[in-house]
Amino acid sequence: MDAEQVVEKILADAKAEADKITKQAEQSQADEQARLDKQLDEYRKQTEVLAQKAAEEEKAHLLAAARMDIAKQFLAEKTKILNEVFAQARQKLQNLPDDQYRELMVKLMSEAVETGEEEVIIDNNETRIDRELIDRVNQKLSISGGKGNLKLSDERQKLGAGFILRQGRIKNNVSIQTLLTQARKELEIELAKELFGN
Repeated sequence: MDAEQVVEKILADAKAEADKITKQAEQSQADEQARLDKQLDEYRKQTEVLAQKAAEEEKAHLLAAARMDIAKQFLAEKTKILNEVFAQARQKLQNLPDDQYRELMVKLMSEAVETGEEEVIIDNNETRIDRELIDRVNQKLSISGGKGNLKLSDERQKLGAGFILRQGRIKNNVSIQTLLTQARKELEIELAKELFGN
């Protein structure tokens, strides 16, 4: 083998080795690119899932905030209406014609009595609850089998309409203001249940 053939063989072997190394490098590069593409695709999918989840959470948060604002506005409006309704109710009860007012007081007193021995305390300016009305209640209590010994107290208080039944230290406030306050509390509890659920 002469020198030229040896050189050609060496060049051919070198070229074959270079081709082999180039193919391996290209294959390695292709494998690495495929691995990176797959990883990028995974990251893209994860990012989309996270973005969608974040968007859903933000949407849920915005909806909850909007519902709360609506509920607050609704409650404020109901409170305003309640204020008006109870102010009108107080006015109407205080301005009832005398006979209707007396009938109402007889009914309330008869229902509020516990022992039948209580003193009846009335407002400083009350003229419609008098001894005659107390006698009617006592008679009604006696007929229904209870004690009818209510007495009109000399003590007067600032009550507006209605009365207080007192026996010793125990007082039962049956003023119109107290009755309306109790009714309002009960109504507000019902409204809150309706508005915010149980």
